[in-house]
Amino acid sequence: MASLLTNLKQLSNANGVSGDEHAVRQIVIDLIKDHVDELRVDTIGNILAVKRARGTAKLRVMLDAHLDEIGFMIFGANGDGSLKFRAVGGIDDRILPGKAVLVGPDRIPGVIGVKPIHLLHGETGVVKIEDLAIDIGAASESEANSAVTVGQTATFATEFRTWNGAASGKALDDRAGCAVLIELLRGPRLPVDILAAFTVQEEVGLRGAQVAAHAFDPDAAVAIDATPANDLPPTIEQDVSPNTRLGHGPAIYVMTRRDLSDPRLVKHFVATGDAERIPYQIRQPGGGGTNAGGIIPARSGVPTISVSVPTRYLHSPASLIYLKDVRSTVALVRESAARLTPQMLQRK
Repeated sequence: MASLLTNLKQLSNANGVSGDEHAVRQIVIDLIKDHVDELRVDTIGNILAVKRARGTAKLRVMLDAHLDEIGFMIFGANGDGSLKFRAVGGIDDRILPGKAVLVGPDRIPGVIGVKPIHLLHGETGVVKIEDLAIDIGAASESEANSAVTVGQTATFATEFRTWNGAASGKALDDRAGCAVLIELLRGPRLPVDILAAFTVQEEVGLRGAQVAAHAFDPDAAVAIDATPANDLPPTIEQDVSPNTRLGHGPAIYVMTRRDLSDPRLVKHFVATGDAERIPYQIRQPGGGGTNAGGIIPARSGVPTISVSVPTRYLHSPASLIYLKDVRSTVALVRESAARLTPQMLQRK
C-alpha cells in the first residue's frame, strides 16, 4: 500500500500547471479509484469522487484540494532559439533568473536565462519576466519550434526530498493538500458522505472549485491547502507571533482577503482539535485565499472552512513542510468531519 510520503513525493514531482493538470489528475485517480464509490472527471478536469458514509449519512461534506501549481506558459521562440514565456499564477520575478525548468509533456530541460552579472555594465534592479527567456539549448527559432509548441507549460525542475521529518519540493501548494485528501479517501468510512473534489485552476481564479461546488451542492465544505509559514528568524523588532509556524499543526483559517470561514465550523474544528489532542493553530488573517472563496457562494451558499498545511517559501522553486503537520492535517479533518452534525450547522 502506498504511504503518505510516497504519494506526496509522486505528486510533487509531477508537472501540473494550471490548465494542464492531466499528469497529476491521473496519479490521483490511480490512488483513489479502489477506495471510492463514485468517480468521474468533469468537463474542465476536476476529479469528483464520493465515498459514502457508514450507515445512513446525515450530512454531505465536500473536501477540496487543488491539483494545479504555479508555473509558466510558452508563447513563442526567439531567433536565438530561446523560448518566450509568461507566468501562470503568482510568481515573484526576483526568483527566476538561473532557475532550472522542465518544458512541455516531454519534460525538456531548460534554464531561465539572464545576462551574467559581469556583463550587466552597471544595470541594476530586478529583471522583469518579459526580459527573460527559457534556454533549452536550441540553436535557432526553427529548432526551438520543432521541440516546443505555443501553449505548452513549464515547471520548476525541483526534485522532492526528505530529511529529519522535513520535506521540500515544488508544488507543495497544493500537492500537500492532495496527499491529505487521498489519505482520507483511502481510510475508513466516516459517518458522513465525503464528496472529494480535486480541483483545477485554483492558482488563476478558483475556477475548478466553483464548478465542483455547484455540482456537489454539499451541506458543508473544507478547503485543504497550503499556507505561508513566516516563522524564520525575525529581523530586529519584527513581531512574528501572528505567523503560522511549522511543527505546530494545521492552520485553521478565520479570514482572508477573499473569504470568511464559517464561525460554526471554526468553533467545531477548534473543539475537535482540543478534544482529540490534535495540534492546530489559527492562521493569521490577511492576504491570500483558498478555494473556499469559490465554494461559499455556490447555489444557495455553503458553510465552508479552510484548513492548511504550514509551508515555507510558497510559490517558489522549492517549498518546505514538516511531515508531522501533514499527518496532523489528516487527523484534524477526519475527526472534525466525523463529528459534524446537522445541528451544528443550524442557524439560531
